[in-house]
Amino acid sequence: MKISEKWLRQWVSPRLDTKALAERLTMAGLEVGAIEPVAPACRNIVVGEIISLVPHPSADKLRLCRVGIGPGKVLDIVCGAVNAAAGMKVPVALAGATLPGGKKIARTEIRGVVSSGMLCSASELGLAETADGLMALDRDARPGMSLSDCMQLDDVTLEIDLTPNRGDCLSVAGIAREVAALTGAKLKSPAIKPVAAKHRRRISIKIDAPRDCPHYVGRIVTDIDPAATTPVWMKENLRRSGVRSIHPVVDVTNYVMLELGQPMHAFDLDKLHGALHVRHAEKNETLVLLDGKRIQPEAGSLVIADDRQVLALAGIMGGLDTAVNAASRHVLLESAWFRPETISLRARSHGLQTESSQRFERGVDPGLQRMAMERATALLIAITGGKPGPVIEQRLRRELPRPEPIILRSARIETLLGMKVPGKNIEAILRRLGMKIKKSASNWSVIPPSHRSDVSREVDLIEEIARVHGYDKLPSRTPRAPMCAPMTDPISGISRLRAALVDRDYQEVITYSFVDAKTQALIDPQTTPALLANPISADMAVMRTSLWPGLLQAIVYNQNRQQTRVRLFELGRTFLPRGADVVQEPMLGGAVYGDALAEQWGSPRRGVDFYDAKADVEALLIMAGMGQEAGFRPGQHPALHPGQTAEIWHQDQRVGAIGLLHPQAQSDLGLDRPVILFELQTRMLQKKNPPIFREFSKFPSIRRDIAIIVPEDTLAQTVVDWVRKVTGKLLVNLELFDEYRGKGIDSGRKSLALGLTLQDSSRTLNEDDVERVMREVIATLESELGARPRQ
Repeated sequence: MKISEKWLRQWVSPRLDTKALAERLTMAGLEVGAIEPVAPACRNIVVGEIISLVPHPSADKLRLCRVGIGPGKVLDIVCGAVNAAAGMKVPVALAGATLPGGKKIARTEIRGVVSSGMLCSASELGLAETADGLMALDRDARPGMSLSDCMQLDDVTLEIDLTPNRGDCLSVAGIAREVAALTGAKLKSPAIKPVAAKHRRRISIKIDAPRDCPHYVGRIVTDIDPAATTPVWMKENLRRSGVRSIHPVVDVTNYVMLELGQPMHAFDLDKLHGALHVRHAEKNETLVLLDGKRIQPEAGSLVIADDRQVLALAGIMGGLDTAVNAASRHVLLESAWFRPETISLRARSHGLQTESSQRFERGVDPGLQRMAMERATALLIAITGGKPGPVIEQRLRRELPRPEPIILRSARIETLLGMKVPGKNIEAILRRLGMKIKKSASNWSVIPPSHRSDVSREVDLIEEIARVHGYDKLPSRTPRAPMCAPMTDPISGISRLRAALVDRDYQEVITYSFVDAKTQALIDPQTTPALLANPISADMAVMRTSLWPGLLQAIVYNQNRQQTRVRLFELGRTFLPRGADVVQEPMLGGAVYGDALAEQWGSPRRGVDFYDAKADVEALLIMAGMGQEAGFRPGQHPALHPGQTAEIWHQDQRVGAIGLLHPQAQSDLGLDRPVILFELQTRMLQKKNPPIFREFSKFPSIRRDIAIIVPEDTLAQTVVDWVRKVTGKLLVNLELFDEYRGKGIDSGRKSLALGLTLQDSSRTLNEDDVERVMREVIATLESELGARPRQ
C-alpha cells in the first residue's frame, strides 16, 4: 500500500515528522518498508501560461510560444508539442534549471529563433514514464508560481507492508484511523453528504447470488462531459499511490477506492441491455476483460451480467465491451460488497490479482457502499458535470456479516501482556479504535466496528490494546513454567525415527510439496496429480504423490556438485487425489546414492545396494515395534527396477516400498550411479505397541539348524512365517543364513538353511522337546510348502 503523506495529513496530522510517523506505524504492526520522494527536485521550474503561438519561420513542426510566467514577465519559447494551445497552463523550465534526466536548460537559439526556456511534459519532469505532449496544469494554477508549490511536490510516499488480516488499512481512511488511534490526533475525514437526484432514471438490479453479494448499490449519472479532464490534484494522488490516470470516470472510482477502501466500477450505460444481474456464471459463457484477455468464467464464478451477456468478473475486473471511454455520456456507477472467500477463490483460479480483488478478498467494510457511492457521485459531477439519478440499492441484511459482542477480561489482559493496564486506558484505546464498549464489574463487552473484520476474539482485542499502548512499552520478563519432565516414551514418535536415520548416516531434507510434472510422471505415471492453478514456476506445477521426486532432485543437485556419497531422508506429506478430494498422507521417504561407506582403509570401496537400504528400513520397523510382524514381498513399481523391488507389508496391509531406481528413470534424470529408494507410511510407524519388559530366561537355550529344499518361487519370508507359527513362544531367534542353487539341487528348486534358537522361560528343554518341535516344523513345511529336508 503506497500512500502520499500530504494526502494522509489532510485526514490526520499528528505532531510527528515523517520519520517519527513511519516508526510509530511500524511499531504498531503497519510496517513502513520505504519512504520515497514523490518527484525529483524541480528547481527553476515554474507555472507558465501560453499567451499565443505562431509557426516557427524555419521549421514546420515547431512553434514559437509567448509564455507568461508572472505579472509583466513574458518569455519566447520554441516548442514542438502538438497539444500546445493558447491559454494552456504548463510547466516551464527556466534557464539554469536541470531536469531529472540531467538535461540542463539554457537560453539557446533554435533554427535562428532564441528560446528562453523549455515547456515540459510529465515524463521530462520525472512524473510519468511516457507522455504524449505537454503536461496540462489546472486552470487555477498561478503563472510564475513554483511548480513544486503548485503541485505540492515537497511530499513523500509511505510504502506500507500490510499483513493479510489488515484489509481495513488499504486506504487513506484506514491508515488515518490507525494514526489517530495511535497518536490521539484528531481525525478530519471529509464531509460526505447525500447528492440529490436530478432525474428519475433507474435500472433494475437483481441479486441472484445473495450469499456471495448481499449488498449492491448502483446509480445512473447522465450527460457527463466527454471532453472533461481529470484535475491535476487527483492525477497526482493517484500517481503517488501507484495508479495511473485513465479517464475522469475511472479516475474517480479509483480515487474513492484509495481514499475510502471501497472498490467501485463504472459501466457505459448505453451499452447495457435490460436489467443488471448479480449471479453465478453459467457454462460456456465468455468475457473479454479490460486488459483484452478473453476468459471463460468457471461455473460458479460470481459475475455481473445484463439480460444478454456477462459484463464483469465481480470484484475482480470489468469487461471491455461495457467499459467507459472518451465517447461515454451516461454511466452506471457500481458499489458492492462481495464475500471475501468468493473473490479470493476466483481471482486465483483465473490468475488475476487486481487492486479491487486485493481489497475484497481481505474484507471490505460492509457498511461502506452507500457512502462510497455518494462520494464518487459528488466528485464525478464536480469534474465532468452530469445529472445524478436516485441511488438504487439492494441489501439483504441477513447475509451481511454482523459484529458480535466480545467479552474482554482485565485478568486475561494482565496474563497475556504481563502488565496491568488501567481500565480507563483500555477504554480510551478501544474507543479510539472505533469500538463500542459496555462496562461491567471487571469485564467489558466490546463490539468492533464493521471495518475490523479481523477482530472476533478476546485475544484480538488484547492485541489491539498492546499495539496502541506500544509493544516497546510492554515489560520484558523471563517466562515461568513448571519444571517437571513430561511422561513420554523416549523411544517412540517421529523424533526417534528421525534420530535413528541420522544415526545411520542419513541427512534430513525438506523439499517442496509441488514438483515438476515430468518428474512426477516418471515416478508415478499411474496417478494423475493435483494441478496448481498458479504455479510458482513450470517445474513446480503439480502436487507430489510421492516423496521420491523431491529426493531425486536433491540427489541430482548433489551429484552435480561432485558429491559421491549421499544418504537423504524426508518426513512430509504426499497428496493423493481421491475423487474430488485430495488425501494428505504423511510419509517417510529415503534415497541412497553412491558408496556404501565413506572412503576408508578398513573396508574395500563398493557401491550401495538394495540390502544396505533394506537393513536401514528393517531397523526402523524394529524400532516401531513391527519387526516380528512386518515383512518384505517381491513387488512391482513403475519407478523401480524389476526384480529389485519389494513391497513392505504389516499384518496384510501394504505400508511401503523399497527398490532400485529403474535404469530408464536413472538415465532420464541424468544420474551416473544407481539410487536405492524407500518410502513408508508414517502413521503405521507410530501405531506400535509400547515396549514391555520381559524377564530373561534363567534356563539354557538350544540351537538347531535345518536345511530344506523348496520350489524356487517360494519366498523365504513365507518359510520364516511358518516356522514362527509352529514354534510359538519357544523360538527366541531365527536366522536365514544360506540360500543355495546349483549342483545337487534339482532345477526349479532351491535350498534354504535356517538356524532356530529355542528356549523356555520356565524350565530346561530336553532333547525330546527339541526333537518334537523340529519334527513339527519339518512336517508343516512339507505339507504347506512342498518342502523336503536336504540330505
